[in-house]
Amino acid sequence: MPESRTATAPATTLTPTPVVSVKPVVLSAPGRGEDLRVRVSAPTTGHDLPVIVFSHGYSWSMDGYAPLADFWAARGFVVLQPTHLDSRTLDLPADDPRTPLIWRFRVEDMKRVIDQLDLLEASVPGLAGRLDRSRVAVAGHSWGAQTASMLLGARVLDSEGVPGEDLSDPRVSAGVLLALPGRGGDDLSPFAAEHFPFMNPSFDDMTAPVLVVAGDQDQSALSVRGPDWFTDPYFLSPADKSLLTLFGAEHSLGGIPGYGVAETTDESPERVALIQQFTWAFLRSALDPEDTGWPAACSALEEDPKPLGQVQSK
Repeated sequence: MPESRTATAPATTLTPTPVVSVKPVVLSAPGRGEDLRVRVSAPTTGHDLPVIVFSHGYSWSMDGYAPLADFWAARGFVVLQPTHLDSRTLDLPADDPRTPLIWRFRVEDMKRVIDQLDLLEASVPGLAGRLDRSRVAVAGHSWGAQTASMLLGARVLDSEGVPGEDLSDPRVSAGVLLALPGRGGDDLSPFAAEHFPFMNPSFDDMTAPVLVVAGDQDQSALSVRGPDWFTDPYFLSPADKSLLTLFGAEHSLGGIPGYGVAETTDESPERVALIQQFTWAFLRSALDPEDTGWPAACSALEEDPKPLGQVQSK
């Protein structure tokens, strides 16, 4: 049986450092129609820094998700945030010929960021020589989580249920998937089935260590199921996986896209703090077997009269 604990925010054991961010760093992207713009955030101190490539949700950009990017960067990660073609900052017309394939462009954006680590490193004064290219993780929220999952081994099933192309990236060692949609097929709403045929995933080959984060009040118009739809990536994938289920959380998970944004219908600084610390601890340990951050966080979870959530692992 999977291990299950009540979630309370663990203590942050690494003192945060000042962060420097540079944007936009422009990467040439032939065939994309737009150069790829990236935000780079890094701590001002430290060496052998691991990397997180973060994929934003629908219509967001490199400027979103500061509650996560700033927290991770202040505690030892270099965070790279590409702006995908669906960003409202690009205002791509709905009838643009690239629109049906934006999900593929998104995956290519993430891979291009990893391809161009040298350029991105050189864009930040004082960052040269401080990255650890052997420790790369991906993360994302909503559509961004779907994008990140593809680099971790998730695949899109065709109409016959046959897995499509393997778009995983061997340079990626772990991931955090926040509000990642679940199974397709009959679990999709008619609207989603018609407009988003790529929302038909298989998680069978998603073998890398992953933390799935889901809200137990995240009722999506894209599925005929309830909030448990967002737990599918955990239950339908092989180990090594963990699932953080947040009590009372809707799709913004308390406000991770940004401080005070209109889309956040379930604002909760406490919930965001828990996500910050649990994702940080998970990635530290997933990228360094000698790091005890995740085991320490899990061992610190104890019964609480007002729990924020629950963690399961397999």
